[in-house]
Amino acid sequence: MDEGISSTPGLRKSPDDEKSEPRDGNPAPERKNKKKSGLGWIEWLRGWWYVIHEFLFQRIMASHLQNPLPLPPVNELTCIVTGSTSGIGLQIARQLAEAGAHVVMAVRKPRAAQDLIQKWQNEWSGMGLPPNIEVMELDLLSLDSVARFAEAWNARLGPLHVLINNAGIFSIGEPQKISKDGYEEHMQVNHLAPALLSVLLLPSLIRGSPSRIVNVNSVMHYVGFVDEEDMNVVSGRRKYSSLVGYAGSKLAQVMFSSILHKRLPAEAGISVLCVSPGVVSTNVARDLPRFLQAGYHLIPYFIFSPEEGSRSSLFAATDPQVPEYCEMLKSDDWPVCAFISQDCRPTNPSEEAHNLETAYKVWEKTLEMVGLSSDCVERLLDGQEASCRYGAY
Repeated sequence: MDEGISSTPGLRKSPDDEKSEPRDGNPAPERKNKKKSGLGWIEWLRGWWYVIHEFLFQRIMASHLQNPLPLPPVNELTCIVTGSTSGIGLQIARQLAEAGAHVVMAVRKPRAAQDLIQKWQNEWSGMGLPPNIEVMELDLLSLDSVARFAEAWNARLGPLHVLINNAGIFSIGEPQKISKDGYEEHMQVNHLAPALLSVLLLPSLIRGSPSRIVNVNSVMHYVGFVDEEDMNVVSGRRKYSSLVGYAGSKLAQVMFSSILHKRLPAEAGISVLCVSPGVVSTNVARDLPRFLQAGYHLIPYFIFSPEEGSRSSLFAATDPQVPEYCEMLKSDDWPVCAFISQDCRPTNPSEEAHNLETAYKVWEKTLEMVGLSSDCVERLLDGQEASCRYGAY
């Protein structure tokens, strides 16, 4: 194993995980408790403690990591990276390509991606074969675009080894926005669109087995809450803010990933992971008010650069121990999928993420919202077609 990756401890469950393990394997246990309408104040305080702790100590916790992160051989890998024209996604795509992988930049602005590729090829001139990169258009604010992308890729009948759902938005301080598909934009871009893409690309991921789905998540999911009956936050039961939209969408992603992890049999050879990149200096800062932007740039010591923030995703995408770790969680009937922290170590997602009853409801509601049937995963695993109301499915 590569020295830079093997410097991290072996992937294993943390000692305090036992408190979160379910008592049985029932997907939706009956409870007589009153429906939860939000995080309790203790959960809320604990969540913010995790956020503040990561912000203050992430650089110390990740001090054992090299930057950039050395990668194992990836010459045989085909990787799709969404949102790869800036920030973390740009670094993920560039480093995978320079290490020899075939990288597909799935982006909303193909021209910007083409310009980046030209720049990288010029810099790489004389250093061997040019990076193997291509561009495909993908707009996560359009579920039709997501379905068309999956159709085009699956039609190649080639393997996909790694899908990195990196693209996301955090419109700090902005009023609530609804996409043309009718969904709150944070929920669509950060959760619904990546979920649809992951499911529709299962045929290609099966051909690339052993393969991985890596979802770039956030420590902010610790303060998130999902009401499966009101995922757009429009009922009035909760007051909408960009923080509510963002944190809830990231928690929904963890919950959906956990159930997808459970639904995929071991023989499929597909690992599902969520990762936290840490607190990273990316384009999120451009959405901050000017006085907050000033403060944001006054504390560079605590904040990761995009290159540093890409390490957990690259680790999850390439480390040879990852499939074994995911399989161990599956065999132990662990309630959540693998979650890799910003220091490339396994950790536990939030307490709310362990709520299996809500997770199954979020799974069902998500499939309904993106127009997939409840048996879509099983059908795709059996080599059948899955119906979807988007694209040509």
